[in-house]
Amino acid sequence: MPRALKRIATNAARALGVFAVVAFVYLLVGTALSTIPRNRDWRAPVSQGVTIWIEDNGVHTGIVMPKRAAGIDWTDDFPAADLPDPRYAANDHVAVGWGERNFFLGTPTWSDVRPITVLHAAFGSDETLLHVEHIPRPQASKDVRAIVLKPAEYRRLAAAIRASRASGVAIRGYAGYDAFYPASGRYDAIRTCNAWTGDRLADAGVKIGWWTPFSASVMQWYH
Repeated sequence: MPRALKRIATNAARALGVFAVVAFVYLLVGTALSTIPRNRDWRAPVSQGVTIWIEDNGVHTGIVMPKRAAGIDWTDDFPAADLPDPRYAANDHVAVGWGERNFFLGTPTWSDVRPITVLHAAFGSDETLLHVEHIPRPQASKDVRAIVLKPAEYRRLAAAIRASRASGVAIRGYAGYDAFYPASGRYDAIRTCNAWTGDRLADAGVKIGWWTPFSASVMQWYH
């Protein structure tokens, strides 16, 4: 093998080795910190609470909430006029997730995911969005977990989600029932979409791990 090609191969092997070590440490630290609880004394109310859901598509988590509960009305925040098909606004719940703009807009399906899009998001972006879907009341399943909050906790959750929104007009969603909104906050490998979910639950006072970079980091807390 020519010396130049040998040097390139050696450098590539080293780079892959470093990447593998970094990925392993990231996975190890993320898994460990997700098991350390914030709000460790939290308990669900025994009566008169507001039921929300955490949904998981295997990679990304979102928070599902009733449109009207405990004095919170999401219909002004996410009006029917923002939907490609306003008829979906008749659904009584909204699912809200946060993420990197290019990833959200460029991947309507998982088959659209490209390595460059993932790397761009992982290295950091100040362009983030809220993704909001107007859906019926969910049914609990292994991918949809119910949590009951006290009314005051729910209002804190709503305030934290509203604080994540930035000024700007709605952007057309993937289908007739969803839309995107400009958001605040920087997305990177530390501040992931799932870390956002965990932080908003922590803001409400709910028990959740210290750092929740993966969808499993969030879902493990609710059964």
